[in-house]
Amino acid sequence: MLNGKFVHLHVHSEFSLLDGANRIKDLPVRAKELGMDAMAITDHGVMFGAIDFYKACKANGVKPIIGCEVYVAPRTMKDKDPVLDAKYNHLILLAKDNNGYKNLIKLVSLGFTDGFYYKPRIDKEALEKYHEGIVCSSACLAGEIPSKILQGDMEGAKQSALWFKNLFGEDYYLEIQNNGVKEQVMVNQKLIQMARELDIPLLATNDSHYLKKEDAYNHEVLLCIQTGKRMSDPDRMKFESDELYIKSPEEMMEYFKNVPDAIENTVKVAEKCNVEFEFGHTILPNYDVPEEYATHFDYLKKLTDDGIRNRYGENPPQEIWEREEYELGVINKMGYTDYFLIVWDYVHYAKSHDIPVGPGRGSGAGSIVAYAIEITDIDPIKYGLIFERFLNPERISMPDFDIDFDYEKRQEVIDYVARKYGHDHVSQIITFGTMAAKMVIRDVARVLDVSYAEADKLAKMIPNELHITIAKALEQNKELKDLYEGNNEIHNLLDIAMALEGLPRQASTHACGIIIAREPVVNYVPLYARDDVISTQYIMTTLEELGLLKMDFLGLRTLTVIRDAIELVKKNKGIDVVFDKEMNDPKVYKLWQDGDSIGIFQFESQGMTNFMKELKPDCLEDIIAGVSLYRPGPMDQIPRYIANKKDPDNAVYTHPSLKPILSVTYGCMVYQEQVMQIVRDLAGYSLGRADLVRRAMGKKKLDVMAKERENFVHGKLDENGNVEIPGCVRNGIDEESANKIFDEMAEFAKYAFNKSHAACYAVVAYRTAYLKAYYPAEFMAAMLNSFLGNLDKVPIYIEECRKKSIEILKPDINESFTKFTASGNSIRFGLGSIKNVGLQAVDNIVAEREKNGNYKDFTDFCERIYGESVNKKCIESLIKAGAFDNLGKTRATLITSFEGIIDMIADAKNQDYAGQVTMFDMGSQDDEMQKMKYNYTELPEYSEKEMLSMEKEMLGIYISGHPLEKYKSLIEKIANVNILQLKQANEMLGNGEAQGQELNSSQTDIVENMIASEQNEVDRQFAEKETNNSSQNKTISIKDGMRVRLVAIIDKVKKKFTKNNKIMAFVTVEDLYGSCEVIVFESCYNNCSNLLLEESVVVIDGRVSMKEDADASIIANSIVDVEDEEGIKNMISGGFHRNYANTSTGASAYKNNYNSVANDFSSISQAMENVPKRKKLTLEITNLDEVNKEKLRGAIRFFVGDRNNTPVFVKQGEKLSSCGVIFADDEIIQEFAEIVGKENIVYE
Repeated sequence: MLNGKFVHLHVHSEFSLLDGANRIKDLPVRAKELGMDAMAITDHGVMFGAIDFYKACKANGVKPIIGCEVYVAPRTMKDKDPVLDAKYNHLILLAKDNNGYKNLIKLVSLGFTDGFYYKPRIDKEALEKYHEGIVCSSACLAGEIPSKILQGDMEGAKQSALWFKNLFGEDYYLEIQNNGVKEQVMVNQKLIQMARELDIPLLATNDSHYLKKEDAYNHEVLLCIQTGKRMSDPDRMKFESDELYIKSPEEMMEYFKNVPDAIENTVKVAEKCNVEFEFGHTILPNYDVPEEYATHFDYLKKLTDDGIRNRYGENPPQEIWEREEYELGVINKMGYTDYFLIVWDYVHYAKSHDIPVGPGRGSGAGSIVAYAIEITDIDPIKYGLIFERFLNPERISMPDFDIDFDYEKRQEVIDYVARKYGHDHVSQIITFGTMAAKMVIRDVARVLDVSYAEADKLAKMIPNELHITIAKALEQNKELKDLYEGNNEIHNLLDIAMALEGLPRQASTHACGIIIAREPVVNYVPLYARDDVISTQYIMTTLEELGLLKMDFLGLRTLTVIRDAIELVKKNKGIDVVFDKEMNDPKVYKLWQDGDSIGIFQFESQGMTNFMKELKPDCLEDIIAGVSLYRPGPMDQIPRYIANKKDPDNAVYTHPSLKPILSVTYGCMVYQEQVMQIVRDLAGYSLGRADLVRRAMGKKKLDVMAKERENFVHGKLDENGNVEIPGCVRNGIDEESANKIFDEMAEFAKYAFNKSHAACYAVVAYRTAYLKAYYPAEFMAAMLNSFLGNLDKVPIYIEECRKKSIEILKPDINESFTKFTASGNSIRFGLGSIKNVGLQAVDNIVAEREKNGNYKDFTDFCERIYGESVNKKCIESLIKAGAFDNLGKTRATLITSFEGIIDMIADAKNQDYAGQVTMFDMGSQDDEMQKMKYNYTELPEYSEKEMLSMEKEMLGIYISGHPLEKYKSLIEKIANVNILQLKQANEMLGNGEAQGQELNSSQTDIVENMIASEQNEVDRQFAEKETNNSSQNKTISIKDGMRVRLVAIIDKVKKKFTKNNKIMAFVTVEDLYGSCEVIVFESCYNNCSNLLLEESVVVIDGRVSMKEDADASIIANSIVDVEDEEGIKNMISGGFHRNYANTSTGASAYKNNYNSVANDFSSISQAMENVPKRKKLTLEITNLDEVNKEKLRGAIRFFVGDRNNTPVFVKQGEKLSSCGVIFADDEIIQEFAEIVGKENIVYE
């Protein structure tokens, strides 16, 4: 029996996404505070938080009631007419018992899988089928009955109420609310009358969306975040009340004092509802073993025995058999035999169907059983991997094999599992994105009309730490704390942000998690559907607590690269690639030693490259350590590791007994397994208990650690005085050393890495390095295929190919296939990567070529292939991409002629179908006859610039050259950063690896380090130039706010107006190493708008904007044309003079550095002389009349192009003025000549 007087039965938690603001952990605490001993959860259409709510309530002594506010379709849930079915009704459903819970999850699941139309809807037919064990109430004003009352349809409302009463009987209630909404008062009166008339019990609720009355404003902000509105928007969605909170029983009883039965019924309903969940058990699906095996364990034993002999030979050492026997005993005793068989089965399927599988991932590689049956591919004995780190007999928990599959074929394995166990027995898993500290600050700032600059400034004050919160940031960042305490607007913003921080923002699908269930998944948990993907409504950890089998099917792109490279080697060289089993090839390790790590899995970052160059790895153990050490925390060990590797005698061990354990890592603690080995070997722990100690240390469980310190040092006796744990002292290790070792382990354990996981990834890294060392062209072709369309990665790999003298060839109609292919020491672009050329078209082109030989010329191609999949658009794109360059005609000729040729072919085919004689029937090969058949308009080839432009348009990248190559010497003089360095610095920021990215000073003659003022503008910059040879090794760091200059080509321009009607632009630019975004605000835009055109080559002066959750960008201060020598010099000198004005060091610093800047100007002028100049169009208009001047203005406006072609200047007297850039060709130049006169045009 419940002791409370009232129970809230209509409550929305944080999982009514961006609508409910009640945190689940707070709800039962508030209920207890207010004297209530039960509470329901009824989120909108979902049950995302049901289990978390259940556990939180149980932990606080509050009875949990599991429910949902479902949406009911006006007709059937299959009906989805935009007019008739746009509206839906609300209905409260509460589970009375476990049968009712099962029916409830089926209903909620149907809303997504069958009834989703804007909202997850069910219908009355579904209610009839799944109503047993459920309490139902009429819901809020959006319920069917209240809605009809508001429409004045009392008779319809009564009929609806009777329908629900007939279905649910005594478990149906009419819901009256105390929510402060004026319409609710009238509806309450009608509902009370109806209840008495129809003998339906009443139920008092409050539709609670937030915890306390003072939270109402925060809730309004949350609604604005959901709807993309601001608080200042008059039409924003809002609740016309601040009463939708968790009210006390006294408040509810006072309001409904005239209908006390409505209050009493809440307790009666709560007493009816008794759902109980069972945690900690395991529900494995059934795995069918061959009939000849008496038990499932017998089958696993046979597979393992065979695998041991396959891996270690017919007569393995006794140590191997003992390890196998021990592991099988643990697996069988813990009930995980079927688990291993299930994983073996789908891994075996993948390997037997040519689907690449990774060597392992995570602690599972520590199992010799997994190695024997080929779930993993790394020898746990050889590399000292520990089984108990994976499956601990002293800690009952489900084992967890994470398996990497080929990125492109992963779905095939999932489909196999679905077929084997039943599609409805398999489901993907939901995950939730939350409003993290930086994001919620920006969200709230937008809603409150705080400027973007101010919001960005605040967000950047949040440290880049894992699990950082605004409250922690206020403790760590004094500047943020001062703003919070001294500025009321910021104080209010951050208070609201902290109130909303951490709330779930959206649901998505877990990248790799899959549930495999014994029965249909919907029998256990509710389902969610998005974009036709079915997933569970409970997250991964909740599913595991409920005992369901979770498997991780990961798609690893690198496995696809390895597969593609191996196939290319076989095709080109006839070689079957076999990786050396011992993984000790010096040629492979030389790549790491030389810093040649582009493309090597896990080792591409600049920081990791530098680490490996210094380390000089020569064995896989070094690579394993590299994977483990290059992370925040363990990075502090890197200098010691390198020094000890170079001179092992330098390694210092706290006690000699550590040497056998730590010698493999040169005296450094690197792995979690080493902590376990130390605890076992020095103090006599079992490995199972040692793992528990490791976990306690990693999670800083101080009480557990204090007990274990005593056990570690002095040992432990059982209740009979027998030695349970010997301890270090009993084993001959002095107390002081033992305590010191324990302290070292405790400090290290919070950063320690899983060696099994590192070893698996080291194997993948070695294989990529092996392929790069022995088959560089094939490997780089596979890398390019993997990242095709990624403008951040592809330029890096193309530059790497050029460094290795691997030529990148344009697409060729007779040589290319769908993807990049390698031939000799060159890589050919694939046809499938050309814009507007579909895969079906490529398949047809290649199939025809392989069947009937190469295409002789363009017309031969058209005659043989033109049809449904190869249309005019496709052929035009092939021409522009250069696919026909080797067939004897210029691109200009083909672009001009191809449509006529295709039309002639199409007409001829149509006549052939009609039985008429055509030109094709003449059968002559005479050249004159061919000329009669096809008429080409012969034109000279396009300019290099136009050819490159076409390649970029069709391929997304430049292949035969780059527009910036001719400016290389100039770039070296004026740029101090490239885009690759920006991206690497930003990656380090996101990984917490470093504060900045190093730049070599040979790339920067003047380093300008920007410090932002309150107005976010530069008021000081540091300039320094080293002229001696040692300056080549000088480095600086790229940091947020740093002043930089970049030379780049404009790729895209997106203009927009701010809410203050100020124009700005988001400009995507590209250099030789990648692309990034440049933000151009109005002050800069007004001075450079004529340059913001595609393919303009510009110099950008601005400051770096780096965010943890976004790509690095540049906020432009000024932009000038790359050939504008005076503009560039002004850009540099303007910054230089600003730097030294009004500073204490101004005079002396200015004097010391002025000559340096003057020298820069001289070198820039020299570089400018070597840059080929673009053609410019100069129009003399001194004597032009006003009528023709107006025509000229119109012509310039009309011919302005999306792509930068020709700068236009007008000359009036001695004054020369820029008029922007136009797209110019001979016909357009003639148009201008007719306006100003041929003699008044200079085009050169």
